[in-house]
Amino acid sequence: MHKLSLDRILQSQGFGTRKWCRELIEDGEVSIAGEVITDYRTVVDTGNLAFTLFDELWTYREHIYVALNKPANFECSRKPSHHPGVLSLLPEQFTWREVQPVGRLDHDTTGMLLMSDDGAFIHAQSSPKRHVPKLYVATTQEPVTPELIEKMLAGVKLHDEPAPLVALTCRGLDAHQLEIVLEQGKYHQVKRMLAAAGNHCTALRRTAIGGLTLDALDLEEGEWCYLNQLQLALLA
Repeated sequence: MHKLSLDRILQSQGFGTRKWCRELIEDGEVSIAGEVITDYRTVVDTGNLAFTLFDELWTYREHIYVALNKPANFECSRKPSHHPGVLSLLPEQFTWREVQPVGRLDHDTTGMLLMSDDGAFIHAQSSPKRHVPKLYVATTQEPVTPELIEKMLAGVKLHDEPAPLVALTCRGLDAHQLEIVLEQGKYHQVKRMLAAAGNHCTALRRTAIGGLTLDALDLEEGEWCYLNQLQLALLA
């Protein structure tokens, strides 16, 4: 961590422009350890920093790493076109910090979505070279059959892919649900693979990325949480 003036700290945390942050400080809206600070030039060590703004306690974070349990009909875009964007489910200051989704889920796909303002993290997590397994639960229109599972495991050919796409694992959960683990992350991959295998996906939910599971995070749809270092390590 490092030392910064208080106005720069507030700006870095997404509370508005530098000018607006200075006005907040001068108006006595910011306190540290119970002491109201009105000089925006005050230099503060960001290590383990907690401050109060608008009577709410905040922790300084150089970068934000978030997991969201995405509901249906939200777009994974900073500029959504047909549905609300996932950023509308997060605090407003995350938009100021340019938090963005790590990869994308279709608007009608639900489940775990990572979000961050750390460009290096986003790039690393999105890279196809990392082969991070992602677990999905798919609901199908037609019954799940042994033949369908065999096709998903053997690989199905999509018209715009040079080689067949293969599920790492695939197993039936009930008559119309199966659990699929993929590592490629191609466009609409689960839906297209099921269609190519002779079925149709009517609902799709991502329940895990790497070793991080949605169940362990205990998030209701639309809820989010910060990820700690132990949880981030599970994404490797």
